[in-house]
This record gives sequence, C-alpha cells and structure tokens, in this order.
Amino acid sequence: MADSDEDYVTDGISDDDIGAHQVSTSISHGTRSTGPVKGGPSDSTTREGASNRRRAAWEDIQRSWDTVVEGVDGSINSTVEGLREAGKRKRLLRDTTPLQRGIIRHLILILDLSFAMVEKDLRPTRYLLTIRYASEFVTEYFEQNPISQLGIIGMRDGIAIRISDMSGNPTEHIERLRTLRTQEPQGNPSLQNALEMSRAALFHAPSHGTREVLIIYGALLSSDPGDIHQTINSLITDRIRVSVVGLAAQVAICAELCTRTNSGDDRNYNVALNEQHFRELVMAVTTPPVTRTKKQSQSSLLMMGFPSRTLGAGKTMSFCACHSKLSRGGYLCSRCDSKVCNLPSECPACGLTLILSTHLARSYHHLFPLRNWVEVPWSSAGKSQSCFSCLVPFPEVPVSRIQVQQQQHTGHVGRGGDGEAKGMSESGSLSFEIHLKYLIAEADAC
Repeated sequence: MADSDEDYVTDGISDDDIGAHQVSTSISHGTRSTGPVKGGPSDSTTREGASNRRRAAWEDIQRSWDTVVEGVDGSINSTVEGLREAGKRKRLLRDTTPLQRGIIRHLILILDLSFAMVEKDLRPTRYLLTIRYASEFVTEYFEQNPISQLGIIGMRDGIAIRISDMSGNPTEHIERLRTLRTQEPQGNPSLQNALEMSRAALFHAPSHGTREVLIIYGALLSSDPGDIHQTINSLITDRIRVSVVGLAAQVAICAELCTRTNSGDDRNYNVALNEQHFRELVMAVTTPPVTRTKKQSQSSLLMMGFPSRTLGAGKTMSFCACHSKLSRGGYLCSRCDSKVCNLPSECPACGLTLILSTHLARSYHHLFPLRNWVEVPWSSAGKSQSCFSCLVPFPEVPVSRIQVQQQQHTGHVGRGGDGEAKGMSESGSLSFEIHLKYLIAEADAC
C-alpha cells in the first residue's frame, strides 16, 4: 500500500462532506502552559471563562536557564553574582518582630520512606534529596537551637520505624541518616503509626519546652490501622504541633492535621514546587515557633549545669555515662561528677541539663533579633571611607552616580516594586539604624 498523508475518505460521499472532513493545518492549538490561542475559533467562547479562572502553578513552565542573561564579555558571571546578592539581601530582610518563642525545643522529624519517594520529579530522586536535606536540616537545627532535642522516625511498609532516638547530638542523627542511602523506599506510609510513635517519644518532654513534629510527606495516601482523627485529638491534648512539607500534592488529612494542631493556622502545611523551594520550607522550621499557650508564656526557673571540659591525666581512660565507652576527655556533671562525651546533653545519672554558656547565648538570638541593615546610596557613601568591622576600604563614589541620585531623590535601591530581593546595595555598603556604622555588603566576610 502506498503511503498517504491525507485522511482516509470513503467512497460515495459528497464534496461538501469531504471539505468538512478535512482538518485545516492553519489553526494552531494551545497547550497547558500557554492556554487557548487567541484568534482561534474557540477564542470567543472560552475567553470569558478563561479570564475568570486563575492559572495553576503547574500550568506555567518556568525554566531557570531562560532568565540567564549573558554579559558583555559573553559570560554569565554577572547573573550568578546577582543571584548571590539577592540571596544575601533576602537573609538581611528577615522578620525582626520580637516575639516570645520557646528556646528549648523537642522535635521529631518524620521521613516518608514509601514507594512514592522513588519518583524523579525532584532530582536525583525524592528519596535521596530528602535524605540530603534532612542531614542539612539536622546541622542547621542544632546550630540555631543548641539546647534542643531531636529524633527521627521513618514510614515504610505501613509501619513506623525509629531511625534515631531523641538526643542533642547532631553527629549521631547524621550517621543514622547516611545508613538510609543503602536502602530502597518501599511499601505504603502510615501517618497514624508515625504520629503515635512521635507521641510516645515526646511524652516525657518537659512542659517548659516545645513539642513539635515535622513530616516530609511524598505520598498521596496513608495506610492507617485505626481512626487517625482520634490521633489528632490526642496530639492536641498533648500540645504537639505538626508541620508538613508535601512533595506531590495537597492532601486533605495533612491540611486538617496541621490546622487543628496549630490553633487554626494553616501556614504550617506547604507543598514544595522545586528543589530550592523544598529546601527553604524545611529550613524554615529551624526557627522556634511562637509561644501561644498561657502555660508556656509563664516565667519559670530551670536548673542547668555548666561543666568544664576535663582531660584524663596521662593515659588514664574512663567510661562515659552516656555511651559506656572508654575515653580520655569529657565533661563532668556539676552535680554528680558523671562524665558525658558531648554538650549539650542531659546527665544520665541525675538528669541535670548540661550546656555551655555559648549555647545559651546562641539560643537567645531568636528572642531578641537584630534590626535589619539599611542600604547606603551613592549620595551618602562618602560619609565613611572603610568598613567599620574589617577596615576594608569602600570603592570611590562616581560623580555620575551622585548626580543621578540627587535628581531622583531616592534613598534606597536594590529592591524592585514587587518587594522581592533584587540585589544588594549599589554602593556595596550597609549601615545600622542605631549606631550609624558603615559595613561592606559582604556581611558574611566581616
């Protein structure tokens, strides 16, 4: 049979039917990302309905390489530098509202290890990316909350497995997470079993600390042995707050779980759009939550010990009370002289909380946040010649910049009208509102 590009037409039909049967190739069709084509035959009928419908996020294809602009020299160094400065600017423009927060936190991290994590919509896979971000979260969590506790639980095969116990040692948690790389995700997740195990782990948490659960959820179902609504009621009774980061789509039970355990606040449930957004959602939990209950707001005294590091004389080694391992160095409890390996920790013998003074100082920066820095325009850049912190000289002020600045009468630059971070100060310097000290924009280097 000869090849034919025309449509098959049966015998015995009229010329009018043939014209109606043929498909015109001049009509272009829209896609999910572009919508219906303007000027098409269906444009008049769908324009009114499409104008009233808000486009979903998945309908707009945004590729990162479309926003890259080459410089005059043909490189993209200027674009990369602009993205770096925008990231620094975003960190500088943080919320500085002083709120009462719990500095002693007890958090359970629940990871989805089910079949849904083998998907590759997040590179390399949801499973490997989740383990990587979980390790970074553990490091950042103890950096921001040095006197807090953390435990990790996994969900697979319809049951909950304990990955690491509640402790204040980040090294132990990271080592346990590394062992998951050799395993494969399988089975169905069970939210109820994971939440019940979290309740048991947080049961003995003291009342002066917070009780929190962070769930990284990639599935769209939950294989539960009973009524999960009863578990939610138990979480509310135990004052446990639950936050969920979804990787697939919004699930109704997760939204109800976060809303009811956070006093009606639905901002604790988010779905990751991409890898960067996923990381931002996870790292946002490192900030302590605001204290809501009246019982937690009341002032109370907590006894803590501040031991000094001790080294065994000569080659003398002794057992530690936390792991029962031989070691030369350690910290002696201020109350019972029991030796522990690392701080912060809780004395296994007498239960006294052992920390260093630096740990306590780092925990208070959430309660009294510093004010944001103010950008210095070129017209005011000549008031200081060098950085107040590291004494690095500032660049010379161009005359053309001063003239343009005086004509426009603007005191701030580097932010677009949409409120997003566009870059750093044009003069490369920042000033503090109270002391009026000038520092270079490379705040990370000072």
